[in-house]
Amino acid sequence: MSVAAASGAALKGRSALPALGLLLLAAMLVSLMAGAQWSTPAAVWQALFHPSELSVEDLLIRTTRLPRTLLAVVVGAGLAVAGALMQTLTRNPLASPGIVGINAGAMFAVVVLVSMFPQAALWAWYGGALLGAALAALLVWALAMRGQSPGGPLRLVLAGAALTALFNAFSQALLVIDQQGLDTVLFWLAGAVSGRPLSQLWPLMAVTLLALVACWPLMRSMNALGTGEAMARSLGVPVHRVQTAMVVLVVALAGACVAMAGNIAFVGLVVPHMARRLLPSDHRLWLPGCALLGATLLLLADVVGRCVLLPREIPVGVMTALIGAPLFIVMLRRQGRRHD
Repeated sequence: MSVAAASGAALKGRSALPALGLLLLAAMLVSLMAGAQWSTPAAVWQALFHPSELSVEDLLIRTTRLPRTLLAVVVGAGLAVAGALMQTLTRNPLASPGIVGINAGAMFAVVVLVSMFPQAALWAWYGGALLGAALAALLVWALAMRGQSPGGPLRLVLAGAALTALFNAFSQALLVIDQQGLDTVLFWLAGAVSGRPLSQLWPLMAVTLLALVACWPLMRSMNALGTGEAMARSLGVPVHRVQTAMVVLVVALAGACVAMAGNIAFVGLVVPHMARRLLPSDHRLWLPGCALLGATLLLLADVVGRCVLLPREIPVGVMTALIGAPLFIVMLRRQGRRHD
């Protein structure tokens, strides 16, 4: 790429990021307004900055819509960046956090806890989901590190696919045996950002935000790693150290997001591709763009899920699957055409 082309791409990325930021702010406003009874922007402003103790609308906005909006922003950004990191780590454009068994491990841990300790506090299930995600990723990474070419992308993908199938099989077996456990864990299986108490979720939200910030020092090394391990080594990048750090970040991001909101599919898969169309491949621009787009996508999916079948709501995990599945099929077709 010429210097002029590189400068043009960087300028394009810097101009796109503020636009994505404004789009996210607009989506947050719509999320605060949306519901069975829509609120006006003036009502949202009043509820946030000049609330009235006698106003039911103010109470609804502050205690119901605001928490689910903030949670959707954090979860959407975390899942999207986790997907981008996985695509860089494996050099596979169709990779996502689930490829290393994180989602399946988290869900299996929740199912085990619900079956064994049905009266446990909600925070215990959150912690169990995060621990299950971490243990699953560590197990996959250990399997991929064995033998030649430790940590190789293909070995990582194969180990992740095998353990994902194993965790899913165990989870389904436990739920078939324990029907009451199925009813309890259903909201985790579907994926949702509603009804989550922020007073119990703030540690997981803090983990997600810290992991997002921790991506910044590694972005130059990620740029080199995206060109291949041999090229990265020739540029002085400690490849295995960077790969390990990226896996830790993926575990922290995707594990915390699954613990908070359950199994939300396709955000980590399709958002990085959407960001590539708007931003250059430089991770210093691409990863922030993924975070902004992921938060916006999850917010809008949640708004649609709230409004499409009033007075009922469709879980946001179902909406992201309905949006993401067609996009995934389109990506598969385009990749197939490139290889023809």
